[in-house]
Amino acid sequence: MCVSPSVSRRLPLVYHPHYSCSWPPKHRFPMSKFADLHAFLLTQPSVLATASWHQPELPPHAWVEAVHEREYYRAFLGSRLGDAEARRIGFREQLSRPELIRRTRLEVGGTVLTAKLALRHGLACNLAGGTHHAHAGTRAGSGFTILNDLAVAAAYVRKHEGVSRVAVVDLDVHQGDGTATLFEGDGSVFTLSMHCGANFPFRKARSDLDIDVPSVGTADAGYLRLLREALPTMLRRFRPELAPPWRRGSEPQADVLYDAGVDVWEGDGLGHLKLSHAGIWSRDRYVIETCVRSGVPIACVIGGGYDRDPLALARRHALLHRAAARVWRGSARLSGSAPAEVPLEGLAPGRDPGRARSGITEKKARDRVGGPRLIDA
Repeated sequence: MCVSPSVSRRLPLVYHPHYSCSWPPKHRFPMSKFADLHAFLLTQPSVLATASWHQPELPPHAWVEAVHEREYYRAFLGSRLGDAEARRIGFREQLSRPELIRRTRLEVGGTVLTAKLALRHGLACNLAGGTHHAHAGTRAGSGFTILNDLAVAAAYVRKHEGVSRVAVVDLDVHQGDGTATLFEGDGSVFTLSMHCGANFPFRKARSDLDIDVPSVGTADAGYLRLLREALPTMLRRFRPELAPPWRRGSEPQADVLYDAGVDVWEGDGLGHLKLSHAGIWSRDRYVIETCVRSGVPIACVIGGGYDRDPLALARRHALLHRAAARVWRGSARLSGSAPAEVPLEGLAPGRDPGRARSGITEKKARDRVGGPRLIDA
């Protein structure tokens, strides 16, 4: 058991109101989703009864420069990245805006804070993060990614928190190519990427463990079967040597950073897989329970997800936090035995827990909370 009621009775959730900034309404990247997710979670009694909220600060430049080239990072801060970099990132004229620079740095700070809280409490979740396409070098940005928050957090906890090993479990539909290249040859970081092989990036990097999920015919059962093979394989090959956080001594420590992208959903605008919302719920709960029961601290980020309906997307991302809240509440009953199959309880046939009307505001989300509870978290 990794989450001890004697350590904390609240699940740490990390959020900053500047995770979202003003944004062109027709842009493919859903910038409002971080604020939308926060507003939706505020309507969820099961989450509110469990959560403690934490707000990150802007990270020191040294944290980022431990991973990214100083020349690239300083050019981004100074709004000096060129047109080619802007095209690769996908933000073009938005890239020089102070609001975007601030929210990008806050997202990195949020994932670092989430990793620190996970080491202290066993489990923590960010309401942003998972920017895994940023590489090393002076042309680092790619695919809606400017800075690699996962890599910065991994480097931070190794240097400042006494962590000897970090595993990045990336279940976004797109390969975590930037994370893989940043830690290539580094035996202290294990990168697992389970992604759609036919999707972006089309030139794949080499993770420590890559699972190319077929884009044709892979729905919940096939996906979860692959996951239940891959995650234990990772734990065996990169077995953490650690005590639970509240019994720290001189033992080497380890940490898992989990990218829970929901672009694996069957209707996602940039995904090619066929997972239902029940499948995503099962995936997230399985990963979190496996780490918690193994005594491995796990820090969760939301990863990718694309939908023109903002409330639908917020509800989809919230599956992660609701699964974490369920595991947190049940942590006192968890044993060290192997995790059981994750049930799909509370899913009413024919109902879709991710769909709702667009135009989310906190009031609208609160007004809608009286509707059917499609997943009982």
